[in-house]
Amino acid sequence: MSRLYNTIGLIGKPQHEGAKASIEMLHQYLTQQDYNVVTEATVARSLAIDNIEVCTLNEIGEKADLAIVVGGDGYMLGAARVLSNYDIGVIGVNRGNLGFLTDLAPDNITEPLEHILAGKSRSEQRFLIEAEVYRHGKLKSANSAVNEAVLHAGKVANMIEFEVYIDGSFMFSQRSDGLIVSTPTGSTAYSMSAGGPILTPKLNALSLVPMFPHTLTSRPIVVDGDSEIKLVLANENYENLQVSCDGHVILAVMPGDQVIIKKSPNTLRLVHPLDHNYFNVLRNKLSWGNKLY
Repeated sequence: MSRLYNTIGLIGKPQHEGAKASIEMLHQYLTQQDYNVVTEATVARSLAIDNIEVCTLNEIGEKADLAIVVGGDGYMLGAARVLSNYDIGVIGVNRGNLGFLTDLAPDNITEPLEHILAGKSRSEQRFLIEAEVYRHGKLKSANSAVNEAVLHAGKVANMIEFEVYIDGSFMFSQRSDGLIVSTPTGSTAYSMSAGGPILTPKLNALSLVPMFPHTLTSRPIVVDGDSEIKLVLANENYENLQVSCDGHVILAVMPGDQVIIKKSPNTLRLVHPLDHNYFNVLRNKLSWGNKLY
């Protein structure tokens, strides 16, 4: 009988005792079920498992049909940026705080996982964005983000000046602490903390959220997800500017540089249990009220 998944990759937060315990349990469970299990190298070194097959993240993307990421949303984001380059399903075990991207609870993994491995699951594609920094017309650096790309000063509370163009059309100029360009996936992360809108995952949209703008009329705006967003940095800015991708990858930006943010050709395929409901997640994570009747 053929299986939906044959090779399963295990990825976890190194030096996190809870994550290591979950991975060791998952490795034992999956090998007993005769799955081929590969484990990401940085966490594999700390596991008490004999004859463990060790791989890099990229090798897991190439070899595995499903990746199980054990950690918080932040760790999931780092793995997702790499795994989005491959045709692989990804599911998360929450060993962090909120866990918007990690469906499985660490104290109840095997029961929902059994259903997922049997094909009783649902999947969705989440798009990523790319941030590119151009200097004098030449590409200087680039990276991708699952949640958001943020233009900001390298120092706290240091105002910067820039212009924003959408598909080549000038939209506004601004003096502020920066700008958050968020995907629907990232709309419940840093963008939400800055007062941005929550975008449901299936929307093809991007939100632009100013950070402490020096005007009372500046508001977040939502644009088409296929838009090209161009940020032009004023020459009068201080030199210590940055673009952060998911808060992990930092791209250096200089006065006069241009930053292009657009949808990536890669997508992340998230696998969920059948009973997964996005609005249930929002309600539970954000402590929204339940039904009145």
